[in-house]
Amino acid sequence: MKVVRIHQFGGPEVLIYEDAPDPKLHKDQVLVRVRACALNHLDLWVRQGLPGVNLPHILGSDIAGEIVEVGEYISDFKAGQRVLLAPMSFCNHCAKCTAGLQNQCRQYSVLGNTVDGGNCELIAVPAVNIIPIPDSLSFNDAASVPLVFLTAWHMLTGRAAIRPGQTVLVLGANSGVGIAAIQIAKMFHARVITTAGDERKMERARELGADFVINHYQQKISQEVRAVTKGEGVDIVIEHVGPATWGESVRSLKAGGTLVTCGATTGPKTDLDLRFLFSRQLSLLGSYMGTMGELNEVLGHVFAGRLKPVVDRAFPLRETRAAHEYLAKSQMFGKVVVSP
Repeated sequence: MKVVRIHQFGGPEVLIYEDAPDPKLHKDQVLVRVRACALNHLDLWVRQGLPGVNLPHILGSDIAGEIVEVGEYISDFKAGQRVLLAPMSFCNHCAKCTAGLQNQCRQYSVLGNTVDGGNCELIAVPAVNIIPIPDSLSFNDAASVPLVFLTAWHMLTGRAAIRPGQTVLVLGANSGVGIAAIQIAKMFHARVITTAGDERKMERARELGADFVINHYQQKISQEVRAVTKGEGVDIVIEHVGPATWGESVRSLKAGGTLVTCGATTGPKTDLDLRFLFSRQLSLLGSYMGTMGELNEVLGHVFAGRLKPVVDRAFPLRETRAAHEYLAKSQMFGKVVVSP
């Protein structure tokens, strides 16, 4: 089969389009022909070098395609089914997994991180990762859903416990998590403030349902939030940027508000004035992907059309290097997809 692999860490030039052996199907696995694989910033970080990644390595977390073959132990799936893959790997037998808390499993990882991902023509995965998709959902759209919609759903419902009528600040409307979080918050009848870097992205954010959009290059986020909320601040901040926005995110919270973070796009280190934290009784929460139960919950809304994936651009698999370069510029609004 054709794959895109890295044999060393570095820039986009280390992505090699080449031949590799077809995966060997285990008795408890399903073999899927990849029709689309969406990129995430995780792909850029893994390519540049993360602990636990064995080389050569195949990137790609978000995968949609068709079942080619099922293992001997599998009876509930069949060849030809259109599916997407749950974008994570877990042991499925520890106390956390059996309690439905897969994202707290000590072996929990993301496809394309410490295990090979979907930048290839064929992938073999455990049956637990297989989720059938409706015919109404294209492969590109299906691949654009799992990681970011699961992440945003867990942040808002599992961690921040969103309630109708609250005000939510979503950083980075053009990102995958931002696009998902705006729609999920509106589905809960929240008021949504978001940020974007130019008028085109700001307008797209409004089309998704954002009530107010801040130009984060021209306006100070916390000042605009205070103006919109009449000095009160927001109930929830969806943060995934890191030090570039952290201070503004914290200052945008109302007393007793909650900041939930799932990433550090601009770096892992930030400052925090503990006096501000305890005097205003703020909650700072970490969030990592989500559980299988949460994935199936949010997919139910996607399949019903209440939440919609957004695809910015698709590249052939052989042009994965160009797709990485495009993603790194952060000029997209929506997901970047590669297709074998």
